[in-house]
Amino acid sequence: MNKPENTDRNMLVAEAPKTALREEGLNPRGRVNRNLSPAELYEETLRLGTGRLAQGGGLITVTAPHTGRSPNDRFVVDEPGSSHLIDWGDVNVPIEEAHYRTLKAEIIERLNGSELYVRDARGGADPRYSVNVRVISESPWHDLFARNMFLRLGPGEEAGFEPDFIVYHAPSMQADPRRHGTNSGAFIVVHFTERVVLVGGTAYAGEIKKSIFSALNFMLPARGVLPMHCSANIGAAGDTALFFGLSGTGKTTLSADPARGLIGDDEHGWSDDGVFNFEGGCYAKTIRLSPEGEPDIYRATRMFGTILENVIVDERTREIDYDSARITENTRASYPIHYIANAVPGGQGGHPNNVVFLTADAFGVLPPIARLTPEQAMYHFLSGYTAKVAGTERGVTEPKAAFSACFGAPFLPQHPTVYARLLGEKIPRHGARVWLVNTGWTGGRYGVGSRMELAHTRAMLEAALNGDLEGTPRTVDPVFGLNIPTRVPGVPDSVLLPRGTWADGAAYDAAAAELAAMFKRNFERFAGGASEAVRAAGPA
Repeated sequence: MNKPENTDRNMLVAEAPKTALREEGLNPRGRVNRNLSPAELYEETLRLGTGRLAQGGGLITVTAPHTGRSPNDRFVVDEPGSSHLIDWGDVNVPIEEAHYRTLKAEIIERLNGSELYVRDARGGADPRYSVNVRVISESPWHDLFARNMFLRLGPGEEAGFEPDFIVYHAPSMQADPRRHGTNSGAFIVVHFTERVVLVGGTAYAGEIKKSIFSALNFMLPARGVLPMHCSANIGAAGDTALFFGLSGTGKTTLSADPARGLIGDDEHGWSDDGVFNFEGGCYAKTIRLSPEGEPDIYRATRMFGTILENVIVDERTREIDYDSARITENTRASYPIHYIANAVPGGQGGHPNNVVFLTADAFGVLPPIARLTPEQAMYHFLSGYTAKVAGTERGVTEPKAAFSACFGAPFLPQHPTVYARLLGEKIPRHGARVWLVNTGWTGGRYGVGSRMELAHTRAMLEAALNGDLEGTPRTVDPVFGLNIPTRVPGVPDSVLLPRGTWADGAAYDAAAAELAAMFKRNFERFAGGASEAVRAAGPA
């Protein structure tokens, strides 16, 4: 479906916008498309053959072979302006500045020879702490992704827009590990001092938003703001709740509660004035999505402007097959947050009344809900125990036990204790209750037990957030020392104590001991910077 070359829009974008990009090092030879509407980006995607329409109005795209984040292909430039602040290691892998310069010059040359799609947007709903983001891509549907996921500019804000961070995005470009110092053809490279991100060799759109999340994680702690990998919502009484957890633990699902307003889906800041969303959209997993289980998200996936990433559809009817994992388990939908009916305008809320740590326990030994003391909260925040679920990272095909500091280690440029210290100050100052909620397995470890029922998890969370668990009886888990409610409205008592859900008590004891030992080994790296009370808050 070739478009005529003499349309008014084509004439406009072919002229003045070129020179405006020279400050970013670009001198594009092709057409530059700035801040196009979703309808225009649909047209461009269909013209280029990089997407198809689904029944209901979504835009189907495929990112294979990269269907999740590529943590082994993410690098931070080792340069004088930021190196002393970076927690170097497996997460923040250094790349030489010379390699960065070569890679940047080549990605700019690639973009100069391409038709470009430019998106000006913002990260951070609180204007005092927001950053202006410019994404320059060769792909129109990735431009739509940036429009969905970042905060959209208001009337008149495009004029005179000055970016704080620039993302150069060329998924068709492959790096050469020998010349560029990368591990493969894919690369995500962040230069914090220049405030530049280079993304290439992968079409997985999540790399765009996660790179800016990392930038905010780097910048905000110095201003007393805790950047958090969490979702947030707010009740009718104005009570704010945070939901921490890695992908697949239920952040998106559980925060999209029809009875509560949605502040945001994935990334937030906690300042001296309260909580604010970093984003303007949601990036929800869609595998096995149903209108009964997650009606708001289901409805959003069938709306015009939504990107359906690696989702399978019927070739004739274009109806979505939510159960299919033919390409990946990590099927995704990207849509503006206002597609959720109860989204909070402005993306801000007060100080949290409740903080929830979500974990998908692959061992099946943690309780479905437990109240944490302040010391236990710090211990479990630094531990960040969960299971990586299939599809969220390359090579992960079944749940695998993992510890991810602050429930977001892949996105933390600085040492985890920097973020934990901020959380440790804010929780007691604002009187937040902290809960550990297991959305993983019960009745046995993965492969033997079953996944927690979503209805039970929702009932437990509702009781916790409403204060209904304040006077209920509790028992202390003998291994993990957790305070477990023994009565929760709407939940069978038999579900609450994990050992009783196992057919073999001795097998439970062995699995609990195994996981407790893993907690202890993992926490050794934090022990030197933690108080005695926090060190003692772990498993017995």
